[in-house]
Amino acid sequence: MVETALPPSPGREPGRPRKRRIYLLPNLFTTAALFGGFYAIVAALNVHYIHAAVAIFFAAVMDGLDGRVARWTHTATEFGKEYDSLSDVVAFGLAPAIVMYRWAFVPFLHEPGNLARWGWLAAFFYTAAAALRLARFNVHSQMLDKRYFQGLPSPAAAGLMASLVWLLSPWSAEHWTMLPAGLVTLGCGVLMVSPIPFYSFKDFSLSEHVRFRWAIAIPLVLIVIAISPPKMLFAFLFCYVLSGPLIGLWRRWFRRRRNRPIP
Repeated sequence: MVETALPPSPGREPGRPRKRRIYLLPNLFTTAALFGGFYAIVAALNVHYIHAAVAIFFAAVMDGLDGRVARWTHTATEFGKEYDSLSDVVAFGLAPAIVMYRWAFVPFLHEPGNLARWGWLAAFFYTAAAALRLARFNVHSQMLDKRYFQGLPSPAAAGLMASLVWLLSPWSAEHWTMLPAGLVTLGCGVLMVSPIPFYSFKDFSLSEHVRFRWAIAIPLVLIVIAISPPKMLFAFLFCYVLSGPLIGLWRRWFRRRRNRPIP
C-alpha cells in the first residue's frame, strides 16, 4: 500500500508549527485561586482579617482542584503549570505574608523600640521562601518520590498562617500576638525551603473504592471543623506541619539502625 500525505489543514501554512493549546476549565480554578490571594490582600488592607483568612483557604481549595481537574479532563499543559506556579506565589507567598504583617505588626509601628519594625523582614523572608520552594518544586518534581513533598508545601504554610490570624483575631492589636506571628512566619519559611519530607496525599485517589468507615469519616471531619473552624483548622495544619520533622527523624533513625553493623 502506498501512503499518501494528508493535505495541510485549512488556515495553516505547511510546515508551520501548531499553536500550543490553552484550556479554559483548569485555568478557571487557577484564576479563582489567584483571586482568593488578591482578595486576601485587599481585605487585610481594609482591616478585615477574618475575610482575608477565609480567602486564603478558598485559594487553597481552588489550587487543589485545578490540577485534579486538568488530569481528569486530560487538559494538563505547560502553560497551566506555569500559570499555577505564578498564582501560588501570590496566593500562598505574598498574600499570607501581607495579611500577617498587617495584622500583627503594623498596629505597633508607631511605638519606638519594639519588634514590630522587624516584622516586614519576617514577611519578606516568608515570601522569598515560598517563591524558592515553588521554583525548586518545578525543577525537581520529576525526580522526587510522589508520595512526599520536599519541604513544607506553600498552601499548608499559608493555611497555618491564615488560621493563626483567624484564631487570634479577637486579640488583635495586642502586643503578645507579635511573638506567635513572628515564630509561625519564620518557621513556615524555614520549613518550606528545607529538605524535610511532608506527605503529599497524591496516592489517595477519589475514583478508587474505599471501605465504608472511610465514607463515614468524611462527614465526621466536616462536623469537627464546623464546631470551631479557626481552632480545628489550626490544629489540623499544625499537626501536619509537625508531621514533616517527625517523618524526617524517623527516616534518619531507621537509616542509622539499618546501617548499624551486626555485633
